[in-house]
Amino acid sequence: MDWEEICKGVVIVGGGAGTVALAPAALAALGFTPAGIAAGSIAAKLMSYFAVANGGGVAAGGLIATLQSWGMGGLTGAATGGFAGAGGTVGWLLSTICNQTGTR
Repeated sequence: MDWEEICKGVVIVGGGAGTVALAPAALAALGFTPAGIAAGSIAAKLMSYFAVANGGGVAAGGLIATLQSWGMGGLTGAATGGFAGAGGTVGWLLSTICNQTGTR
């Protein structure tokens, strides 16, 4: 088996797993916490912006509501798959770029 291909597989799987593992921390850092949206956070500013844009309320099922749902209750199965796919894709792109430039 080719070690370059094994390395590529490890980077792809690591990218997917890492993205899923870090998503809750990233949401909390933005202000989407288990206790609600943190005052003065990026999430609070986004919620204010979207509320003004929607005439005073945040739309159910919209971006802010979805992010807050994930922040409070964790990622859904579909979200986990989406994050894993995105992270795996980034891992694949990085491994492809590294292999083309000769950097290993």
